[in-house]
Amino acid sequence: MKQDQPYGSWVSELSSQELAKGAKRLSEPRVFKDEVLWLEGRPEESGRTALVKFDGVNVLTLGPDDLNVRTLVHEYGGGSWLPTEDGIWLSNFDDQRLWLLNDDFRPVTPEPSISKGLRYSNGVTVPDSGDTIWVVERHRESHAHPENLLATVNTAGTINEVASGADFYSSPTISPDGKLLAYLSWDHPSMPWDHVRLHIAQRQNSGWARHRVVLDGPALQQPQFSPDGRLHIISDATGWWNIHEVDLSSNSSKPVVQDSVEFGVPGWVFGQRSYAWTNDAIWCSWVDQGVGHLGRIVDSVLTETNCALTEFNGLDTLTDGRAITVAASWETTAAVQAIDSNGVCEQLSASRPLPLAREDISIPEAIEVPGPSGRVTHAFHFAPKSSTHICSSELPPLIVLSHGGPTGSARSSFDPAIQYWTNRGIAVVDVNYRGSTGFGTTYRNMLRGQWGVADTEDCIATAQHLADNQLVDTERLTIKGGSAGGFTTLCALTMSNLFAAGISRYGVADLATLARDTHKFEARYLDSLVGEWPAEEAIYVERSPIHHTHRLSTPMIVLQGSEDPVVPPSQAEQLVEALTSAKIPHSYVLFEGESHGFRKAETISRALNLELSFLGQVLGFEPADLIEPVQIL
Repeated sequence: MKQDQPYGSWVSELSSQELAKGAKRLSEPRVFKDEVLWLEGRPEESGRTALVKFDGVNVLTLGPDDLNVRTLVHEYGGGSWLPTEDGIWLSNFDDQRLWLLNDDFRPVTPEPSISKGLRYSNGVTVPDSGDTIWVVERHRESHAHPENLLATVNTAGTINEVASGADFYSSPTISPDGKLLAYLSWDHPSMPWDHVRLHIAQRQNSGWARHRVVLDGPALQQPQFSPDGRLHIISDATGWWNIHEVDLSSNSSKPVVQDSVEFGVPGWVFGQRSYAWTNDAIWCSWVDQGVGHLGRIVDSVLTETNCALTEFNGLDTLTDGRAITVAASWETTAAVQAIDSNGVCEQLSASRPLPLAREDISIPEAIEVPGPSGRVTHAFHFAPKSSTHICSSELPPLIVLSHGGPTGSARSSFDPAIQYWTNRGIAVVDVNYRGSTGFGTTYRNMLRGQWGVADTEDCIATAQHLADNQLVDTERLTIKGGSAGGFTTLCALTMSNLFAAGISRYGVADLATLARDTHKFEARYLDSLVGEWPAEEAIYVERSPIHHTHRLSTPMIVLQGSEDPVVPPSQAEQLVEALTSAKIPHSYVLFEGESHGFRKAETISRALNLELSFLGQVLGFEPADLIEPVQIL
């Protein structure tokens, strides 16, 4: 018989320590010589990213035990390694130089004049040469922002410029015959999901020449050549990120398959890939109504592969025709899978047991919250779930999650950080507010000029919708977010008295400070989200929660990394000072050595426990866990 206990007080098998140990981040699966390699972020090893290979029998960790494969190009990185005949090129996090891993492990590129001043990402091999081509980010002490360019690098460490002059470059790709180079570029104030150029260059004895723009926008990503040399790209010219074939003679493109689904993903990191060829088909992953799918395109017909998985990250193919991807479902954790066209899956990465029994996993309901003029907000609602506990005397508390980005989306697979709450009797709703990806260009662009307004309205409306339908307790609503999601959280707490508590992780409190101080990649991001800076400074002031602390009355916990280059600790400190002055109950925890997003197991665990302690004190429940009590000032 189930125990009848108050919501929030349920005993759970999913401890924060177990959650943190199992929070490995798998990414960038690649096939080289029919061996499968990928990256594995390991919180239990101080958050380092290891390079891993499946050799057909065993899973092997490559390189030195302390090797951390991570680039800081654009700060968010990605595309930090490249397998070649000469060995595996990789960006070593400690110095940001390119190193070569084969029989030994040695640095290739020179030591820059300033620490980590030359950074590399998104490499590609040039056939029949000793060259590779990389996106290079060059930092100088005399410049506020780095220079970005494309350059060749050979095993002797010689670096030769290929393209420069644009604010940003990405996605170099070489035709199978080695004669053509395609790449992307864009300039401020565009982000890679706004307006991007596709370039072509020709290989000559003296290097790459005759550069020309083939497509000048709109939001382009992932150029790739097919095995027979036809150039493809993902474009949202149709209103959705569809795969297009490019006509180099007419500088035009047409969809391979035109559908109201998204084959593209927001370009926060390098090295993303959502389509790849086999001999007779294009394997591809896409998102429909916020949920991931996998399938193949054969003769311009898209057919889904029924593999019972709901989220996919990266894609490559084996010679036997199977797709390689990092995949998960609502009831399974992420794993590297080899997937046949009939849906049969072979897991290649090491098995990780579910931290919860299946009967304890909350499967979400996709909901649409009605808004003005027929508009809807998309969200996933996770009800409390336990095989051992119920509560018959009250409605559950609710945590509203506002995802980061804000150009991003809610996850569509098992997230232990959500189950941590639902298994203790706390409902969660993950909101795909206006501006989220996976719902077409029109929905993504609804946040233009409206950040801090549209996203906030949607989170408030979603919480109110669940309360009105008596699915959650109106008096115990909480909102939580990190980074951009933290900004939405803070806006909601200054715009509304609906919430009883707030949780901000490295959240933006002052838009003007962010516009002045953030890194190059996002230095003009707010031009489209808020307004041109500094011409429209008044809007920045009006939208910034730090200027409206007089409206705050809600208890808050603020969590921050000490080494955050995106949202510096000064933002959190400004907020905490205002909360202190206004005598609003709050807690502030600074995690030493953490950057933007928590990577260390001890940080991940402690942050969740502190949040649970905080909510227990504010919302009036007693957690069953033996955890460190957070001090509320």
